[in-house]
Amino acid sequence: MDNKKAIKAVQDFISSADKSLKNANKLLAELMKENDIDFSSDSSIDISGLHKYENGDEKVIEGVYTGEHMLWVDDKKYPIPANYCSKSKLVQWDKLKVTIAANGQMRYKQIAPIERKTIMGLLTKEHENYQVVAEGKTYDVLTAAVTHFGGEIGDTVAIIVPDGKEATFAAVDNILPKE
Repeated sequence: MDNKKAIKAVQDFISSADKSLKNANKLLAELMKENDIDFSSDSSIDISGLHKYENGDEKVIEGVYTGEHMLWVDDKKYPIPANYCSKSKLVQWDKLKVTIAANGQMRYKQIAPIERKTIMGLLTKEHENYQVVAEGKTYDVLTAAVTHFGGEIGDTVAIIVPDGKEATFAAVDNILPKE
């Protein structure tokens, strides 16, 4: 193995370990919440200024996109269709609202995008999940976005991440063609 490949492999291992620690912290926070243990020092999810209200026979709920689901102001977690997340290039911590019609139909709309930046990374896959390693961090990305662009492991990917806020998920902006 040449030195460049060995260095890249070590970077990938470190990024993977970093992601594992982040996931462990996330799981710990969820377990603490489920068991009514106060973890008020966790300020990673900002739900300030969000509302839940009725508009005629429709219900409107505002929430924060966590990359995996929406955390609603009513403290419930709901999945968002992957195609909507991919096409809208939702970024972790964006604020959204959903309008729920009387017949159960749900319409999503982004209401407050977080400050964001675009960075370049390398497409990888751990288990069945696509990830992008960029700037020494590993970000999960939606399979729907990767397949839409025809991505393959090892491709260079432009991803959108929050600017100035830690994230574990990124939106795929584009996959660059191989040279």
